[in-house]
Amino acid sequence: MTILSVIQQVCPVIGLNVPTAVFSATDRELVELQALSNEMAQRIAFDTRDWTKFKTLCTLTGDGSTVGFNFPSDYKRMLKKARVWPSASPFAPYTHYSDTDQWLGITVQNFRSIIGAWTMIGEQILIKPAMANLSTAQFYYITNQIIKDKDGAPKVAFTADDDVFRLDERVLKLGMIWQWKANKGQAYAEDMTNYEDALAVYAGADKGSNIIAVGRGRTPVDTDLAFPGIITP
Repeated sequence: MTILSVIQQVCPVIGLNVPTAVFSATDRELVELQALSNEMAQRIAFDTRDWTKFKTLCTLTGDGSTVGFNFPSDYKRMLKKARVWPSASPFAPYTHYSDTDQWLGITVQNFRSIIGAWTMIGEQILIKPAMANLSTAQFYYITNQIIKDKDGAPKVAFTADDDVFRLDERVLKLGMIWQWKANKGQAYAEDMTNYEDALAVYAGADKGSNIIAVGRGRTPVDTDLAFPGIITP
């Protein structure tokens, strides 16, 4: 479903005429809908969970001397739980120093970790000691390309009517409805509840099968089990 189709479903609910085009329009309400669609898409994509569709593998390759590596061009953030795994030590990840004072301390002290260490400063990920030539370090991150154009190419934001949200369009629609009403001072509590319920259901399905099922069905005390064999007349 294109973003134009989403907005066309939103408009009757919020009391606007259904448009035939949005991102080429200059009417105030349609400009507001352009901004709202991008704001809500960003919120759903980045503020709720690490969606599997946006997880992207980054591979850094050493040259024997480089310590600082730029993030990928589509980098948004690391996963909420992520490690950096070196090819030189596949059974143990690098040690993460989130505190810059600690990182400066090991630098000044010339402390050498057994496996290696990493941190993020500025727009780079730093790894010490420098990785050997052609050795690698890998980690997953969240891409900022949450939209697709009409040809399927990923992009950062909605800019055309035929762009498509890479996550569930119904969640986007419900989110736009409640936020529009909230912005305009209208009653929105029920609409926000509908959005939160839809988001929770969609998020719950964004994973593979559980390896361990939590709990199990219980057989009533007076239930007789069927004979497991085959009865031949």
